Amino acid sequence: MNFVARLKKDLTGDAGARFVFVNNFEVERSWAVGEPKLPGAGISFAGATVNRMEEMGALLAGEGDLVVLKAPMDAAFAGYLARIGAADGTTLIAEHNDPDAMVTEDALNSPELLGRLRELADGNTYLMPLGISASEEALAKESGLPLAGSTAQICKAVNGKVFSRGLVDSLGLRQVPGRVIHTVGELRDALTEQLALGGRVVVKESLGVSGRGMVVVEDERGANRLLRLIERRGADAPANLVVESWIEHAQDLNYQFVVSRTGGVRFETVKAAVLKNGVHQGHRFPVELPPVAARELAEAVEKIGKALHDEGFFGMVGVDAMLAADGTLYPCLEINARFNMSTYQSRIAEKFIPEGRHAIAATFSLKLQREHTFAEVEAALGDLFFTGAGDTGVLVNNFATLNAANTGEGSFHGRLYAICVGDSPEEALAVRTEAERRLAAMAGEDA
Repeated sequence: MNFVARLKKDLTGDAGARFVFVNNFEVERSWAVGEPKLPGAGISFAGATVNRMEEMGALLAGEGDLVVLKAPMDAAFAGYLARIGAADGTTLIAEHNDPDAMVTEDALNSPELLGRLRELADGNTYLMPLGISASEEALAKESGLPLAGSTAQICKAVNGKVFSRGLVDSLGLRQVPGRVIHTVGELRDALTEQLALGGRVVVKESLGVSGRGMVVVEDERGANRLLRLIERRGADAPANLVVESWIEHAQDLNYQFVVSRTGGVRFETVKAAVLKNGVHQGHRFPVELPPVAARELAEAVEKIGKALHDEGFFGMVGVDAMLAADGTLYPCLEINARFNMSTYQSRIAEKFIPEGRHAIAATFSLKLQREHTFAEVEAALGDLFFTGAGDTGVLVNNFATLNAANTGEGSFHGRLYAICVGDSPEEALAVRTEAERRLAAMAGEDA
């Protein structure tokens, strides 16, 4: 049973159910509305680019499934996915496309699309969002298609970093030194306490996403600067922050498991961040953990999964963890009870990365002067361009984000998402490094 069939079985009870994927990346933006924010921590990459990440769903859908997109796929990119057999589903396009809106919001404003979705209601077709907020509940109501997941209220609750830290304490798992604060007035003591332990301190919003909504405090001077900004709100103002010690030289891990509708817990995968000269290169897989850490991680999966089901949650779960330089595992920094990037790589991994092969899931960030075609990307990659099973090279799994931020008013920042495949971890990293150089040359910049 492949990944999508397993997921359907877990969430609906039927491996043959039909999913309509709605890939609402950064659903946290919806959950975080009205929540306290850190000063200066809300700066976001172009929303238009993030919103076009929904194209990744085309590589997740199985035969018979559908994927809702903001705009039609580039014909050359769609042809490439078809040639290598990486996309088996059908796309549905929202006729109303606001670049700054998530795909769910576009769908709700597209009467023709809503009509198509209503026609799919057969008792065995489900909406499968990345994460569930009020907008996805509204789409389910408008379309008549049930959601393959928990309520928006439950999803928001279990995705908070404040919730994660409390859960780790209650389960007796190893915890990064730190504490939760609920009001602004508690922050000064928390920072003083953590800085006294030595090293840097990180302050996180409960519902921050993608590295935003957090501030790293280097020393007492940095702490005072943050306090001057936030204490203007008053000591009793809500904060809902996590204050933790920064674990130096740790390896960042992300693991993924599924909590079934009936409470079963099934581990899927673990990936590790790759750094080169201190710069993040992506996530590598497969990962072989030290035996003790692997055992502790497996125990954490079972405990966290069962606790989430007790909260009323079922669905995909990604957990951020750390492996310290001395081999100590911190099994849960935060819970992302939703799809994550690993989810969108699952079918690719099953099909193109068999045992013995290695991969790095990479993001290439480019400063572009104009739009670039998929043919130009293929030409730039040259012999690194992935052409099928058994191949090494660069498999592009999202093209829409490359040109999404182009407004026609000068240079813009583009992203290209890809899986870099090799016969060893070293070869996969070498593929990624050379691909970055070639794509930078295409863009007219130095790598």
